[in-house]
Amino acid sequence: MHTSTTASVSTHILDTSVGRPAPGVAVRLAARPGREADWRPLGGSATDADGRCRDLPALPEGTTHVRLDFAVEAYFENRRAEARQDAPANRDSGPGVFFPEVAVTFAVLPGEHYHVPLLLNPFGYSVYRGS
Repeated sequence: MHTSTTASVSTHILDTSVGRPAPGVAVRLAARPGREADWRPLGGSATDADGRCRDLPALPEGTTHVRLDFAVEAYFENRRAEARQDAPANRDSGPGVFFPEVAVTFAVLPGEHYHVPLLLNPFGYSVYRGS
């Protein structure tokens, strides 16, 4: 929960290669109180079956910058293993994921909520400020 003196953050991940949420992706949250300050790790969570992190830690008062780190490589490795079980004849022998980690850094203002969705596929990603 946020107050008028802090910002809050939420996120979700959609795997655009299959048109579904991406469950089980580890997400770490860090914050800093100015662009020259050191990052302070705040903890993390993992996406649920709907691709959402519903329990990210609260931001400390004075936060001006936030970083979300998404560990996507394990998600794609698990998805590839499941696909091989379902259809071994259609195996792709290429690299499993081009971006093994995605780091998204953004500025925040006190009292605002920032929903930052990640649209993901094995060879690219996109982010935006959602609602």
